Amino acid sequence: MIKNKCLKVVLFGPESTGKTTLGNQLALHYKTNLVPEFARSYLQEKWDKKNEICSLKDLPIIVSGQKNLEGKIFKKLNKVIFCDTNVLVTQIWSQTHFNGFCSPEILKAVKESNYDFYLLTDIDVPWQADDLRDRPNDREKMLNTFKESLEYYGFPYKLISGDILTRMKSSIKIIDKLLLV
Repeated sequence: MIKNKCLKVVLFGPESTGKTTLGNQLALHYKTNLVPEFARSYLQEKWDKKNEICSLKDLPIIVSGQKNLEGKIFKKLNKVIFCDTNVLVTQIWSQTHFNGFCSPEILKAVKESNYDFYLLTDIDVPWQADDLRDRPNDREKMLNTFKESLEYYGFPYKLISGDILTRMKSSIKIIDKLLLV
């Protein structure tokens, strides 16, 4: 599957499930890069400056910003690279926050996306509040939505559970196996 190219792995899951923590640790372990989550910095700035939350108009900007970040970091390809999010998260967020709506452009971007594997982060870690997180009581429902989306598109994934050490060991085992293929 991965001969002569970079393995692209997405840290994927509901808010506050340890994606960034796991992504940073994996990037350090593999001496590679983590593509940060564009939406987080973009929406935090919007909140800080105007006290506004995400709107439908923001979603194409988020998709474009994420793709630009990926493009810059993918130029520095290593044997493996990690993405703290991707466009499928934007699709899910759109559908869960805007009554099932997702623009055709975002749906098209998801279908055209090209990642090798998804690490689906479980909800078995404590939820931590911040300015942008808004679904502390919907964690199980959101996890199921993320899982169903991966299955709908047929994207390969593995649910990663436990504390950070357990998640690291599980993730490394998966990634090392993929790198050997």
